[in-house]
Amino acid sequence: MYGPTHLPKGEKQRKVTVPEIRNRKSQGPSIAMVTAYDFTMARLLDEAGVDIVLVGDSLGMIVQGLSNTLPVTVDEVCYHGRAVARGLARAHLVGDMPFMSFQASTAQAIENAGKLMKEGAFESVKIEGGMEVADRVEAMVSIGIPVMGHIGLVPQRVHAFGGFRVQGKTDEGADRIVADAIALEQAGVYAIVLEAMPAEVASRVTRAVNVPTIGIGAGRGCDGQVLVCTDLLGMSRGHSPRFVKHFAEVGDTIVNATQAFIDEVRAGTFPDKDHEYQAAPVAGAVRRTASE
Repeated sequence: MYGPTHLPKGEKQRKVTVPEIRNRKSQGPSIAMVTAYDFTMARLLDEAGVDIVLVGDSLGMIVQGLSNTLPVTVDEVCYHGRAVARGLARAHLVGDMPFMSFQASTAQAIENAGKLMKEGAFESVKIEGGMEVADRVEAMVSIGIPVMGHIGLVPQRVHAFGGFRVQGKTDEGADRIVADAIALEQAGVYAIVLEAMPAEVASRVTRAVNVPTIGIGAGRGCDGQVLVCTDLLGMSRGHSPRFVKHFAEVGDTIVNATQAFIDEVRAGTFPDKDHEYQAAPVAGAVRRTASE
């Protein structure tokens, strides 16, 4: 129902699975993960060969224009998940558990994670937090829900942190991040996102656990990297975090193409004959000249 809609009839594509992702820790290659929020972007990322596509609660900022991720709901993540799933033939699909979808209780976490998989077409879920959410992770994993962890700068705690701030800059903070990673591994996560921390701390975490680490603003010592699609493509406007690299400037291309469209519309040169439909000639009709 939610699988890829773009494959030729009868053709199947091998999916990237949770066990394969876990095995990348020892076998490689490095994991490439990118966010997506709609079918078109998902299809292009899948064609490019990304390993994991994340429908993040970052959709609140990227799609909805909010200042943080806190207002995003489970239903909204499910909606975007279904759209993205239709574009993926190969990449693994993971969905964020948004703010207050798991914090209240283990029962709440299981219920919402199950909803994401049943109604959002996700193949795993991602949860923010470390030791304090390990019991929820363990409960979800025990009933067959694969879980990806997320520690360091966890955006759902933006107000507690006093903003989007790099974590682990002190010895105490670094030790806490390592302890969080070990607790998540023991609880059963198959991978851990490390966000916004000194590179040496991320490397330390990567050595401390036997599951892959996926960095975002965490340096090159991780087992993989993740970027938001609009950052990767240069579609974002305004300030970009230091860790963001634009691999293209698609935003400028969109603006330039749209300006060219506007110019041709106002000049009356679009559409031309090559972009118009023509009526089929009526059989047996006699063509009349303008003078008639």
